[in-house]
Amino acid sequence: MGRVDGKIALVTGAGQGLGEAIASLLAREGAKVAVTDIDADKVNGTAEAINAEIPGAARAYAQDVTDEERWQQVLEQVVDDFGGLNILVNNAGIPGRGDVEAIDYDAWKRVHQVDLDGVFLGCKYAIAHIGASGGGAIVNLSSIAGIVAGHNMAAYNSAKAAVRHFSKSVALHCAKQGNLIRCNSVHPSFIRTPILEEYALRFGEDEAYAKLGRQIPLGRIGEPDDVAYAVLYLASDESTYVTGTELLIDGGLSAR
Repeated sequence: MGRVDGKIALVTGAGQGLGEAIASLLAREGAKVAVTDIDADKVNGTAEAINAEIPGAARAYAQDVTDEERWQQVLEQVVDDFGGLNILVNNAGIPGRGDVEAIDYDAWKRVHQVDLDGVFLGCKYAIAHIGASGGGAIVNLSSIAGIVAGHNMAAYNSAKAAVRHFSKSVALHCAKQGNLIRCNSVHPSFIRTPILEEYALRFGEDEAYAKLGRQIPLGRIGEPDDVAYAVLYLASDESTYVTGTELLIDGGLSAR
């Protein structure tokens, strides 16, 4: 028996990186997974890779998480295709660098549209479907940047901190409604994903990851499965008494 055996999950931003790792692990642990991404080719590749290992476990859907109508369409398609929805992982996101004076307003709005509004829309429209399926879990990907600020990450800090607090509001709402839905956020630090490519290109991969690792008490950056296993716990019935909280996956960075 897998840890999420028989459950149906939707993972956004699953074309690469954390989303791909999370979807793959959920499938290996028994879930049927709907994988979405704005890049249709990449997310089709994720579904094909999962299905090559576990036939029939995944379906891919093209989705821009900032599109309200598309959120409703995708959720209805997933319920029609799989017969319900138990797990939502709001993973899709974009980086955003620049201090408060340097970042322009369009960039500020774009980071919030993807990293915060996309999470809001997913929660808003998935709750009814998860409730109708007997309950389940919402896991929102925030970041250590939602806990610890940086001088040159004004928009990203703002959006990811908002995801943390918004997740608590969703958790309390669902608890009050009695719909058996839990909501939590996870907060990774540096993880070996494409989001770090700019550092790898600037310094060379080995030196870039070593430089980042020196900022972490454990002495290394994380791997995608470090985050995927945390999401798996929060998505599974092992965490039925865990809601409205955050799980830091940061190698001890925030303990300083």
